[in-house]
Amino acid sequence: MERPSSNNCMNLIQPDHNTLLAKLEQAKRVVIITHTNPDGDAMGSALGWWHVLKTHVASVHVVVPNVYPEFLAWMSGADQVVVYDRQERNAKRLIQEADVVFCLDFNHPGRVDKAEAALRETKAFTALIDHHLQPDPNFHWSFSDVQASSTCELVVRLIQALGWESALSPEAASCLYTGMMTDTGSFRFSSCSAHTHRMVAALLDAGANHVQIHEAVFDTNSEQRMKLLGHCLAHKMEVLPDYRTAFISVTLAEQAQFGISKGDTEGFVNQGLAVKGIKFAAFFMEKDGEIKISFRSKGGFDVNSFARKHFDGGGHFHAAGARSTQSLDLTLLKFIELLPAHRHELEMA
Repeated sequence: MERPSSNNCMNLIQPDHNTLLAKLEQAKRVVIITHTNPDGDAMGSALGWWHVLKTHVASVHVVVPNVYPEFLAWMSGADQVVVYDRQERNAKRLIQEADVVFCLDFNHPGRVDKAEAALRETKAFTALIDHHLQPDPNFHWSFSDVQASSTCELVVRLIQALGWESALSPEAASCLYTGMMTDTGSFRFSSCSAHTHRMVAALLDAGANHVQIHEAVFDTNSEQRMKLLGHCLAHKMEVLPDYRTAFISVTLAEQAQFGISKGDTEGFVNQGLAVKGIKFAAFFMEKDGEIKISFRSKGGFDVNSFARKHFDGGGHFHAAGARSTQSLDLTLLKFIELLPAHRHELEMA
C-alpha cells in the first residue's frame, strides 16, 4: 500500500465520492477486507457493501484475516467469505490482483494480522471506510467519521451519496442492520444518534427484518456459552467500588472446561457496566500466547487513551481493545495498580 501524495489524500470526514465512483467504474476486481477477529460491524459492513458492489463490479470478494463467530454465519454471503489464515494463497492472489481494495472497520493495516503484508504490498487503489480514532493517513481514499455509530452506518451513507439506493437489497440491508445493532449495543450507546435511526429506517424500508436479525444474533447461544457466563458472573467478576471499576478474566483452563467456541465471550465485558455505580469495565482472556483485553466505559472516562497508553491498544472513547504479552496474573496486577492514578477521572465520569 503505497502512501499517496498529500494532494491526493481525501478529507477524512467529507471525501470526494466522485473520485471513488470513477475508480469503481474502471475496476474489474474489488476486494473488501476487514479486521482480525471480525465482529458484527466488520462482517455486517463487509457483506452489506459486497452485496451492493456486486451490482456494479464484475468480481467482488470479501477477505477476513481469521474465522468469524458462528452467530454471524447466518448472514447472506458469509459462506463465500475467504478466510486468510485458512486460504492464504487464494486470499493473497485476490488482494494482489484487485483494482480496488476496501478496508472496512479498522484504521491501520496492522489490524489485519497475517494479511498485513499483502495489504501493504498491493498496487490497488485503497479505500478506507471506518469510524475508529486516529486513522492511518496512507490510504488513497478515506471515509472516516469517529462520530458515526458504526462502519455500517458509514456504508449506508456512502450508498446514499453514490445514489446506489436501488442496490440496497433485503440481504444487504440485513447485514448492515446487524452491524449497526451490535456496535451500538442494540441502539443504546451514546454513539447512536438521530441520524443513526434515520439510517436504520432506510434499512428497514429496504427489507431488513429486525426481529429475525435480533433472534439470529442474540437468541442462538450455546449451552456452553450460557454456563460460562454464569460462571463468570458468579465467580470471576471483581468489583472495585472505590474506582467504579469491574472486571472479568477467563483462563485457558476455563475455556477448555466449558468448551467454548469463537465468539462465545462476545459482550461479556459489558456485564460489569450493568452494576450500579460502575463506569469502567474490562474483560481479560488468555488467547494464542497473549492476553486479549476489552475495555468499556460510561460517562467521561476515555478507554481509548487508557488502552493506548498502557496496553498497546485503542479504539473508541467508550470502547477499546488491547493486548498484553505478560501472564494473565501479571496483566491483572498491572491493571489494578493503574487504577489509583485514574481515580479522579473515574470519580468524575
